[in-house]
Amino acid sequence: MSQRLEGRILCGTGGFYYVEHASGLVECRARGVFRREGLTPLAGDLVRISMASEAQGTLEEVLPRRNFLTRPPVANVDCLVVVISLTQPAPNWQVIDSMIAIAEDREIPVVIAVNKSDLMDAEAVRDLYAHAGFEVFVVSATAGTGLDPLKERLRGEICVFTGNSGVGKSSILNALDVNLKLPTAAISEKLGRGRHTTRTSVLYPQADGGYFVDTPGFSSLDMEKAAGIAPENLPYCFREFEPYLGACKFRSCRHGSELGCAVRAAVERGDIAPSRYQSYLSMREQAEEAAKY
Repeated sequence: MSQRLEGRILCGTGGFYYVEHASGLVECRARGVFRREGLTPLAGDLVRISMASEAQGTLEEVLPRRNFLTRPPVANVDCLVVVISLTQPAPNWQVIDSMIAIAEDREIPVVIAVNKSDLMDAEAVRDLYAHAGFEVFVVSATAGTGLDPLKERLRGEICVFTGNSGVGKSSILNALDVNLKLPTAAISEKLGRGRHTTRTSVLYPQADGGYFVDTPGFSSLDMEKAAGIAPENLPYCFREFEPYLGACKFRSCRHGSELGCAVRAAVERGDIAPSRYQSYLSMREQAEEAAKY
């Protein structure tokens, strides 16, 4: 009889899942039942596996998830670190705010990391998201500044790093912990490719517990597909709206052009940032269009 163990998926690629358990890392194939049931195992999933040999096994069961994201694809997240690049590339506010709103909808805590502060002043971006109620860390992966407070905040948690392509997620991760390359090498050796790719989410154990998660970069189209937020829930995904929700003239207010909208009045007073409000309007249009189908 094969040995059965519990572990966590560190990454999945090419139909193989790499599961960390108490004694090491094992390459697994998933049972066909997952495909028949339409369930895709994700990085971060806690699973039960059966061992065919010391290095190979079968993924038998995915244990209940606390939460999950589809863009990036990862489960059981303690904290989502949204990385914003000040330049090269310039921030795409709608994409950034869409990712934050998805996390808020799933009740996943959000931390903002503003990168490349060695190239441009970060004050305006820091103030934008601090005013909206988020923890903001200004860092430079290249210069090595601002990283210690971020590392301390993330200690012991499953922390997903995400953002537009090119914002420096992997550079920040390498700067936070030089040992992160070790599990990458182990996974790459098992893959037989000798390289790491962020076309899929990958968990790297932190030295002091928890995991850092590197993820593929995303685009505006990715966010539109991934959002899946009901139109009536969307205002609650913008936390700075909350003091004004329920104060509009009409209970059915969509917080657009309606008369007596308390949210829009807050924007006009400068209490809500225009870029955040524009992101909300774009997401609301997408959500309402999706709800028709």
